[in-house]
Amino acid sequence: MIAATSTEMNVTRERSSERAREPAWQAYRLLHWGFVAAPVIAGLDKFFNLLVHWDKYLAPSILNLSPLGATGSMYVVGGVEIVAGLVVALRPRIGAWVVAAWLAGIIVDLLLVGGYYDVALRDFGLCIAAVALARLSVTYDRPEARRAA
Repeated sequence: MIAATSTEMNVTRERSSERAREPAWQAYRLLHWGFVAAPVIAGLDKFFNLLVHWDKYLAPSILNLSPLGATGSMYVVGGVEIVAGLVVALRPRIGAWVVAAWLAGIIVDLLLVGGYYDVALRDFGLCIAAVALARLSVTYDRPEARRAA
């Protein structure tokens, strides 16, 4: 194993400090950890219904396709959301696209339910933000970018 010299460590520290002041890096980190927290929290709540009774957002046409019923379907949805959040945590370059696709599916579901157009619009904004994270990840979720951070 080769130990880094103090000069190399100072250069890495300086790069990290410079990067922390970059607005694009700050936006990336906000989106990154926001899209870890939101899916994991929403996914966990599918098991407890503390924030809302989630099954009211499930379109009857989609529910008819599930052999699990409303509660079982929400458990599956919660599990998928938790996994999506964890993928964003570990590999934001991939996870951001997973979350964006998942949000697009939620938007379709909400439009089928009807009456939740405001929530669908909010989720459209979140979907755009997930795509922005995916695009920023092209620059910031690379091995050399991780080493410099």
